Amino acid sequence: MASPATAEIYELNPYDGHPGLTQLEADVLWEYAKLNQNIRDLIVRTRQLSEGPDQDLLERLRVLERKMGMVMTLFKVSAWGVINEQPAADEASDSFTSEGDTTAQP
Repeated sequence: MASPATAEIYELNPYDGHPGLTQLEADVLWEYAKLNQNIRDLIVRTRQLSEGPDQDLLERLRVLERKMGMVMTLFKVSAWGVINEQPAADEASDSFTSEGDTTAQP
């Protein structure tokens, strides 16, 4: 994310050797400079994300949507098949009961 000009802040301490600073002060200022650059990079990236949709994410969501549509269709077909089989099973069990039997029983 960092440009080549700003990437050198991570490699070279710009405060090193400054006559008015101790080594500890120069190191602390360098850490603040690196933190500042990280925050700037974060701001740039969040602006990029907020300005437009992530095309890769949208494509993956479309694939997932198609798969979920197929799963839903298969579920509906399966449920419909179970519902349609139940009356046929009830009729078959009713035909074997003794209520409709007209044969003589001893």
